[in-house]
Amino acid sequence: MTKVKLDEIDHQILDMLIDNTRTPFTDIAKKLLISAGTVHVRVKKMEEAGIIQGSSLTLDYVKLGYSFIAYVGIFLEKTHQTKFVLERLAGIPYVTVAHITTGKFNIFCKIRARDTHHAKNIIFKIDDIDGISRTETMISLEESINDKKRLMHTIFNEL
Repeated sequence: MTKVKLDEIDHQILDMLIDNTRTPFTDIAKKLLISAGTVHVRVKKMEEAGIIQGSSLTLDYVKLGYSFIAYVGIFLEKTHQTKFVLERLAGIPYVTVAHITTGKFNIFCKIRARDTHHAKNIIFKIDDIDGISRTETMISLEESINDKKRLMHTIFNEL
């Protein structure tokens, strides 16, 4: 895979979009003393190169009634069942993240639920998937760090 070359203007544009993906190109242009058309062309170039992939929306799940977070480690009967199990997990909307892992678990998931009763039902649904031998659940007491922006700023400052 070819590493894409970005210049200082690209870094500054990305920096502003990382802070707020909804920042108008005209505002970015004013701050950088370039035209909005230049910002548009550069963002388009970074999208075509795959550096920018859409934009995201951050929700306050607590305000929406989904404050319960748990992590579920999944043990498979056979590793060749990984794809099948991941497809079934993708069908459970409360499973928000799933990783194929090494070590203790074959798959490690994050779930969001309304409360412990709701989480129990989600975990039972996961347990019922063919190919899963057992699960191990850890309850999150608090999400203390969830800051992708710091990492993105660091990566772009290192380029």
